[in-house]
Amino acid sequence: MTLGSDVSGMTTTAASAAAKGLSIVVPVYNEAAGLAVLHQRICDLAKTLRQRYRLGCEVVYVDDGSADATLSIARSLPADAVDVQVVSLSRNFGKEAALMAGLDHARLGAVMFMDGDGQHPPALVEQLVRHWIEDGYDVVYTAKAHRDNEPFLRRVAVRGFYSLINWGARQKIPEDAGDFRLLSPRAVAALRQLPERNRFFKGLASWIGFRQIRVDYEPAPRTHGVTTFSAARLLGLSIEGVTSFSVAPLRFASLLGVILAGGAFLFGLSILWEVWTTGKQVPGYPSLVIGLMTIGGVQLIMIGIVGEYIGKILSELKARPIYFVAEHSEKHFETGKADDASKRTAAE
Repeated sequence: MTLGSDVSGMTTTAASAAAKGLSIVVPVYNEAAGLAVLHQRICDLAKTLRQRYRLGCEVVYVDDGSADATLSIARSLPADAVDVQVVSLSRNFGKEAALMAGLDHARLGAVMFMDGDGQHPPALVEQLVRHWIEDGYDVVYTAKAHRDNEPFLRRVAVRGFYSLINWGARQKIPEDAGDFRLLSPRAVAALRQLPERNRFFKGLASWIGFRQIRVDYEPAPRTHGVTTFSAARLLGLSIEGVTSFSVAPLRFASLLGVILAGGAFLFGLSILWEVWTTGKQVPGYPSLVIGLMTIGGVQLIMIGIVGEYIGKILSELKARPIYFVAEHSEKHFETGKADDASKRTAAE
């Protein structure tokens, strides 16, 4: 029984990468206001990639249960320089499920994930593609160049999250890395073979290994609306990531238990020493109540941490589908007409 997978046969070179093509996966949720503009920018980008690398592209829009006109607008988008797939989920399953749906429906070799809010500049895609085709990297991920414009507490929370999730981890998750990344065909094949349902794409893309490179960038301002990620949702995503890729909370629980036990032992020795040397007994009620409250609170916290891991085990055992597709449509770009247009442009 083989417990690994050999994807060496899917290695791409500069000569073969163009034949694989690129699928651009864009999860969208209530992005009706800016979707048409984003699609036009992607089409312009696809024309550039076709001219420079002869790289065919498709875009996969995954509607994650939007409550506005996002789905109807996505249906009407033209297949101009790119094939267009529209995958509509039966309800809002969350961004991680939407990314998985896009990965499952991507038909071309390499896959790129980008957000639908316009903050991931399509112009940067050329650099990511160049690292894949010309430099031979399998995972090209982007990260925020800095967080100077964010509140102090948010910066501290983000740094604490990455410190916790990478504490003792063999495969570190790069700090400030986002979902805006490109995966080569063999990286895509590896990612598709990971069976877990509680998915954290930032961690999974790092865990699979291969040659990876970081590209720093400045996120563009949102073209419309405000972010739907509240503090509660970000906290939930952080808990999901930590419990999926790290046993740091359990190790912290063990360490805290050792510290409390050691403190209690030393406190007991001090009481014995005071009784032995002075003959006075320490009044026990205040210290007893404080001790019981401390130990009880710590135990409840530890039970909650263990419960998070047990809950994830239960979710995996249920083996429910990650998402359901309510509607799927495709539009295909006619390559022949595009080649004729390119020839006419060159002749002129």
